[in-house]
Amino acid sequence: MAKNPISWFEIYVNDMDRARAFYETVLDVKLDRLDVPAEQGFQMWSFPANMESYGASGALVRMPGFDAGNNSTLVYFACEDCALEESRVVAAGGQVQRPKMSIGQYGFITLAIDTEGNMLGLHSMK
Repeated sequence: MAKNPISWFEIYVNDMDRARAFYETVLDVKLDRLDVPAEQGFQMWSFPANMESYGASGALVRMPGFDAGNNSTLVYFACEDCALEESRVVAAGGQVQRPKMSIGQYGFITLAIDTEGNMLGLHSMK
């Protein structure tokens, strides 16, 4: 594979306002509304991204017929120190599934559940 394996990700949600508030609070970012055709009946709010840099960006998506939770894909958000983002999870309406733990030479991770029942990962090198 000549390119990075991920080009985009989507996290499906049932309540966009609630999910947006969770991610904006935990990650300390502002999501941007994406213009999608109104007749399609769905909403998308994207995470900030530098399209010139390594890695991928993605969006929260509310789409009729696609419920949140119960999926088997885990998205990890890059952090300076995942303990900081972890400290905001509960206050933002989520839960910490696994507190910050070492993954050896690959740094540290926290696993959390968002307000929609989706598991997410937080990753940092310190």
